[in-house]
Amino acid sequence: MSASSTRPSYAAVLRTPHATRTFTAALVGRLSYGMVSLAVLLAVSRATGSYAVAGVVMAFFGAASVFLSPLRAALVDRHGPRRVLVPMAGLYAGLLGVLAAATWRPGAPAALLGTVAVAAGACTPPLGPTMRAVWGELVTDRRLLQRAYSLDGVAEELLFVSGPLLVGVVVQFAPPAAGVAVSALLVGLGTLAFVTSPPVKGVAVRASRVRARMRMRIERGLVGPVVVAAGVGLSLGAVDLLVLAFAEQRGHGDDTVAWIFAALSAGSAVGGLLYGAVEWRIGTRVRLPALTAGLGLALAVAGLAPGLATLTGAVVCAGFFVAPALTTAYLVADESAAPGARVQAGAWVNTAVNAGISTGAAAGGLLVGRLPVGAGFALAGAAALLAAAAVGAGTRYPRALPEGQEQKEKQEQEPGVEEQAPERR
Repeated sequence: MSASSTRPSYAAVLRTPHATRTFTAALVGRLSYGMVSLAVLLAVSRATGSYAVAGVVMAFFGAASVFLSPLRAALVDRHGPRRVLVPMAGLYAGLLGVLAAATWRPGAPAALLGTVAVAAGACTPPLGPTMRAVWGELVTDRRLLQRAYSLDGVAEELLFVSGPLLVGVVVQFAPPAAGVAVSALLVGLGTLAFVTSPPVKGVAVRASRVRARMRMRIERGLVGPVVVAAGVGLSLGAVDLLVLAFAEQRGHGDDTVAWIFAALSAGSAVGGLLYGAVEWRIGTRVRLPALTAGLGLALAVAGLAPGLATLTGAVVCAGFFVAPALTTAYLVADESAAPGARVQAGAWVNTAVNAGISTGAAAGGLLVGRLPVGAGFALAGAAALLAAAAVGAGTRYPRALPEGQEQKEKQEQEPGVEEQAPERR
């Protein structure tokens, strides 16, 4: 939709017709995801009087949301955003509303809360992967698409910082269940605004009869970004507990830990913006392991920090690589995706990073107290370094192609796929 002559900048991304409206609507819906974890955790713990029950409910909610993400994305690819996201968001918001009502006062049965939470998690609409697919429709210049993905990644990072803060504001005036209700409202309104945007209406929905040979090739192309996303997630999931243990050993409180987490997010946001602004002369498949290795090395160095100030600086440096590594993973996934499978490709990367974070948090919980904190940081860095090594060793770097030639060759290799009239559903 955008002209290839558009100057590649963040302003040019937002000047693309309908981009600002569509992106804003998606961010409103995705803000729900930044709020919902803390809101549900607080609401369930207050309703049952048990942190253990709240943790179990959240674990089931998160597992249903994360591991069913590719399936939900496949439905979007098959039937189109409008036909899938609206009922999915309606179910998700409605179930969150039921959960909010059930936890408004103490005494709710734990089994009921767990059942509703699992059902809600299973219906989570894939707004992030769908928005990234829409960026591919909005922006035809690959250089501009890099900036769009970087902007998207930085905005998502900020949503997961501001979401808990918004929950904190809500619980000052109402029960924690109100935070769950606000989350339901946001995802409902955001999704409706998103699917009624003209670019979303125009997303091509292709038939599922993609050739088996193409599916196999695309699966291999997705291995790299999925491995990197999982490695980054493992590292980040472990770092949270390691930072907490580091601060406690030196007599610092939770407020200090919060500032370190904020520093990590700030570093990631700055790194993402700088990454998107660079005119890269090397391909995405070369950048992918290099950026992941940078994250691993920064985390390993963080383990050598003698004090809190030094640790904060090392964490900021590590953050510089987080958003760029994930942005590159999404770009590679998009490049590897078959026609009509772009939402699924992004969802696999999204699933990998979230699953990695959960696994890293569990591993960090087992390691903290058994190993020195410095060794824990080294292991967290090693997870990213191993992912980078695996992807770097297994990558066959193609020759550079002129702008637009890559898509042209894909069309020539798969005659009839691109020429199909897109199904409007």
